[in-house]
Amino acid sequence: MAEKIELEIVTPKGRALAETVDEVTAPSVQGEFGVLPGHLPVVAALRPGIVTYKQGSELKKVAVGPGFAEAGQNKLLILAEHFADRAGIDPVVVRKELAEVQPKLDKVLSVLESTPELEVEKKSLIEQENWLAAQLELYGDPPPPTMRPFEEWGPPPSALAEEEEAARSNDLPSGSP
Repeated sequence: MAEKIELEIVTPKGRALAETVDEVTAPSVQGEFGVLPGHLPVVAALRPGIVTYKQGSELKKVAVGPGFAEAGQNKLLILAEHFADRAGIDPVVVRKELAEVQPKLDKVLSVLESTPELEVEKKSLIEQENWLAAQLELYGDPPPPTMRPFEEWGPPPSALAEEEEAARSNDLPSGSP
């Protein structure tokens, strides 16, 4: 018998999913990563997105909120704030919630002077928006993409990387992107 992975997704409400699978793909803050049987141990921070797993020839998808994943030899444990499968998503309700979050976020983003409280509110609204977008993506009706260059996924860039980026942008001829 071929090796399998024990996939478990747990939320604050309890165990949301427990399956034996062939492979898993999950959304980390540094990009998607895959887990196959025999994977080396790793811990990753997760962003809201789609977890895809394969059982035989069948591909299944669920949405998870922010959290953490711990992969081992033949196990992947995901601790996430939220979990949704396609059957549990009401796109009308999710779109309504998204329509309520976006004006609040636009208002927070329009404020020129930032305060710690405003930063916390901005981060919370962005997390809500991303979770709602992940649900709609799973449902098959994703919202239009948003460009948020200030979103922080993963570790901040090193000083060397910032210097290299600044040097590259200074080397561009005027009128270049």
